[in-house]
Amino acid sequence: MKTRLSTKLFLALMSTLILVMLATAFANGLSFTRGFLGYINELAEQRTRDVQPRFVAAYREHRSWEFVRHDPHAWFQLIRPDAVTVDDEVRVTPVSDLTGAVFRISLLDADYQPVMGYTDVSEDALRLPIVVEGRTVGWLATTPLQSVTETGGERFIRGQLVSGLIVALVALALAALIVWWVSRRLLGPVRDVAAATHRLAAGTYSERVAVSSDDEVGQLARDFNQLAWTLERNERMRREFMADVSHELRTPLSVLRGELEALEDGVRKLDADSLQSLLGEVGMLGTLINDLYELSLADVGALSYRKESVDVVDVLSQAVAMFRERFASHDLRLELQAHRGPIRVFADQGRLQQLFNNLLENSLRYTHGGGQLRISALSDGTRVHLDFMDTAPGVSAEFLPRLFERFFRGEASRNRASGGAGLGLAISHAIVEAHGGTLQAKASPLGGLWLAIDLPLENA
Repeated sequence: MKTRLSTKLFLALMSTLILVMLATAFANGLSFTRGFLGYINELAEQRTRDVQPRFVAAYREHRSWEFVRHDPHAWFQLIRPDAVTVDDEVRVTPVSDLTGAVFRISLLDADYQPVMGYTDVSEDALRLPIVVEGRTVGWLATTPLQSVTETGGERFIRGQLVSGLIVALVALALAALIVWWVSRRLLGPVRDVAAATHRLAAGTYSERVAVSSDDEVGQLARDFNQLAWTLERNERMRREFMADVSHELRTPLSVLRGELEALEDGVRKLDADSLQSLLGEVGMLGTLINDLYELSLADVGALSYRKESVDVVDVLSQAVAMFRERFASHDLRLELQAHRGPIRVFADQGRLQQLFNNLLENSLRYTHGGGQLRISALSDGTRVHLDFMDTAPGVSAEFLPRLFERFFRGEASRNRASGGAGLGLAISHAIVEAHGGTLQAKASPLGGLWLAIDLPLENA
């Protein structure tokens, strides 16, 4: 059977209170026994030592203890305190007499038999010898206070137990009140998060909890909502990814199947044009599969990189030269503004070439005829800034953060004539991150898309 958190809290509070009460009772008893009683007994012992010389003088005078036996007046004269005055007027009673020390002093003869004073001498009593002419003629005994107050002590203990029981009942009520408040104000939201987490684990990713405070519990609720939102988004992306993959794979396969069936039925002849069409679809299918494979390697950190000192301007210039003719055929101007001299980074030259090719291909596919792509490469001494800015059409601000998602394109249509599978920018983002840089999508001042790359320089 599961134990509720509020029950555990109540038991913990009660256990703590009981332990504190027991420890307090033990400390009080120890302090009373060793502190207060010890102080009183020390006063009594000192009182006995002070009057010891009187008993020595009295025995030397009377040669026996008969003069004091059954004579309270003589006994008082022996144990009476010395006169203490203040300002020659006020007489002060010694503290030892105020604590009843004189009532616990006993006179014993040489054989330890009581002569006068307190008769019930305990075994732990202090015994001072009365020595006259080298012979012990008697003893002065002082019985400790705890030995003569057993009955009072029992009453004290009973009173303490009653008081402790009352305190325990009050503490129990307070603990119940605290647990009720904590359960209502603190544990209630925690239970809500726990229940929501259970439903989230069962696959209900739309689950959310109310945030009712700004403390740690409120932070827990906010983190749970963020987690649920992330899981819901990832699940949606996974489903979209599966749908996009099946769509992208099915399209070239359908074309291939149609072409092969046409050849099989004799509708189309096996000539150079049909072979070129088949090879084009196979090439598109191979490109898609290679892109998916590279993304899977990037996800597990297994995408290979052979880094060395590379002039990023030289690699960028080669990529621009390869695309210049294609841009011209699409009535697009390609402009490169690079920093004079080499800009060296520690990178994989092949991956940088792949990165620039992807970005150039993306601009080539989506920029309207008559537009341009302006590329700049500048260094600030620690990093190199590479900017790809093209003309219309642009990308809506709401779609800019999603450009690096797989299979995402700025248009909702999946028309293959306007672009590829939507994996180029995702691969580019993985390559830039693997080189310790950043890739951001912004609105271009020219009216299109601005892809900004930041890479650390080799000496940085």
